[in-house]
Amino acid sequence: MLKLITLLAFAFAACNGDAIQNLERFGSLNKYYYYSNAQRNPITLTEDHFPTGNDPAAPFNNNWDIVVIIHGHSGTATTTINPIVKDAFLRSGNYNVIVVDWSSFSLSTYSTAVMAVTGVGSSIATFLKNLKLPLNKVHIVGFNLGAHVAGVTGRNLEGKVARITGLDPSARDWENNVLRLGTNDAQYVEVIHTDGSGVNKNGLGIAIGHIDFFVNGRLVQPGCTNNLCSHNRAYEVFAATITHGKHYGNQCSTEAEITANNCRGFLVEMGTAKLVKHGSGMFRVNTGMRYPFHL
Repeated sequence: MLKLITLLAFAFAACNGDAIQNLERFGSLNKYYYYSNAQRNPITLTEDHFPTGNDPAAPFNNNWDIVVIIHGHSGTATTTINPIVKDAFLRSGNYNVIVVDWSSFSLSTYSTAVMAVTGVGSSIATFLKNLKLPLNKVHIVGFNLGAHVAGVTGRNLEGKVARITGLDPSARDWENNVLRLGTNDAQYVEVIHTDGSGVNKNGLGIAIGHIDFFVNGRLVQPGCTNNLCSHNRAYEVFAATITHGKHYGNQCSTEAEITANNCRGFLVEMGTAKLVKHGSGMFRVNTGMRYPFHL
């Protein structure tokens, strides 16, 4: 499969009269779209065209936090996490939102998408670096494989981004993968787990961030009848924390406490749009079955 990816990348480069130099070529097909409350229709971004004060149709405001949203396998710029989380941020305040589309690989087989993660993330990092964005105002949000892409992105930015939120990071091929999302990838890494148990699980069921929230014990989510529904609940409940807040988790001492719903530690609020958060540990959050998922 790696050979197939390499051949595809070489084919693309050949069409452009270039040669493969590093894995970042796998992200050369990435697309980037900008949104704000002043610009609800997307503007396609390139390093030569970024909406600044010189573009009155969609000014990039240096006073606003920058949210970078990365979809997962089978996703695109207009499906799954992107419209829900993007709209949640824009409803809650003023943000510069960048939606990443890496569907040239994400719409391929899962194994092909996995092979592309490192190159896609490296390319995103270079893109953000070349735009000279203030990394202390950047919040990267990734779902499924996009969570690991977010990790690679942050790692290539020397862990200087303010925050990464990993939404049910993919488990298959990542449970023992040193390249997965981790605490060195940003100043603060928060992970929300919703489908991390059972043979058909999609998400990692283990703690990998500064703070890990295990929603309903990362078992079958209320109102869901299959793993995909529980997996997707990660971005749905995260969006709800942005628009409605008050989703608190109790600290847990062991994984057994998480599963048994026996966590009695102090409370920490899950998710939200806050750029700066602190803390560490595992927390269980219990939710309802309908948006905004309060009990």
